[in-house]
Amino acid sequence: MVRAVPSPAPLVSLIVPTRDRPDLLGMCVEGLLTRTDYPEIEILIVDHESKLPETFELFEKLQMDGRVRIIPYVGPFNFSAINNMAVTKAKGSIIGLINNDIDVINPDWLSEMVSLSVMTGVGAVGAKLMYPDDRVQHAGVVLGVSGVANHFNHAMARSNSGYFGRNLLTSQVSAVTGACLVVRKSVFEEAGGLNETDLAVAYNDVDFCLRLKKMGYRNIWTPHAELYHHESATRGAEHTPENAERFQRESQYMRAKWGNEIDHDAFYNENFSTDISECFQLAFPPRRKKPWL
Repeated sequence: MVRAVPSPAPLVSLIVPTRDRPDLLGMCVEGLLTRTDYPEIEILIVDHESKLPETFELFEKLQMDGRVRIIPYVGPFNFSAINNMAVTKAKGSIIGLINNDIDVINPDWLSEMVSLSVMTGVGAVGAKLMYPDDRVQHAGVVLGVSGVANHFNHAMARSNSGYFGRNLLTSQVSAVTGACLVVRKSVFEEAGGLNETDLAVAYNDVDFCLRLKKMGYRNIWTPHAELYHHESATRGAEHTPENAERFQRESQYMRAKWGNEIDHDAFYNENFSTDISECFQLAFPPRRKKPWL
C-alpha cells in the first residue's frame, strides 16, 4: 500500500550531525538533495568541531544550495544534545534524524516515511538500513536481544522475507534507530526530545521511542524506505576504557528505567531467544515463566 503525502507537502527538516569525514558527508547530502524525490526539505548540518580544510570547502559548496544550513556545536560528543539543539532551529513541522554515513537507495524513501509519520497516533518511523554489501543493518529495534536492545533481522540478506515476512512488511515495533528516524516536530517536543543527561551516545533513540510508546504513540518500521548505513563510521572506536565505561553506565540506566519493557518486548515472542544470532529461534531453556511458578 502506497500512502499519500499530505498536500501541500509539509517541510521536513533533516538533521545531519558531522565531524569531518567530508567523503561520507558529501555522499549523504548529495543523496538527500539530488536522489530524494520529496519536494520540501531543509538540511541542517550540525558541525561538531570539524578541523579539516576539506570539510569547510564542502560546507561552502553545500551552502550554495538554499536548502542547506550549517549549525556549529561545541563541546563533548553528545548525540542527544546535538539533535535537540538542531530541532530548536528547524523550520519544518517534521523532523528527520539522519546519520552522516547514510546513503539513499530509493528516491521515495522520505515520502514513505513522511506518509506514515503524519498518521494519527504514529510516533517515530524507521527505515530499512543496509550495510554496503546488502545485508540488513536495521529492520526495527527488538528489546532484550543482546542485552538492552538490538536490531531485527540483523545481517539478513536484503531480499530475504524473514520470519513470517518481517523483513518485507511494514510493522509496529517498540523502537527504531536514530540513524534514520522521522517524527513530527510536535511529537518530538511533546516527548521532551532525546535524553541528553543520561544517554549522550547509546540508547537515546530506544529511550525516546519507549517514551513515545508509553504516551500512546505507535512506532513504525517500514521496509519501503531503503538506505545504506556505513554504521557509525565517523564516531571512532567504542572499545576505549572511557567509552566502555560510558556504555555500561547508559546500559544500566536503560535497565533501571525500562527493565520490564526490555524483558518483555510486546513485538517479540517471549518464547524466542535473546541471542542475536538466534533471533526468532526458540529459546532454550525457555525464557517464559511457567504460569504455575
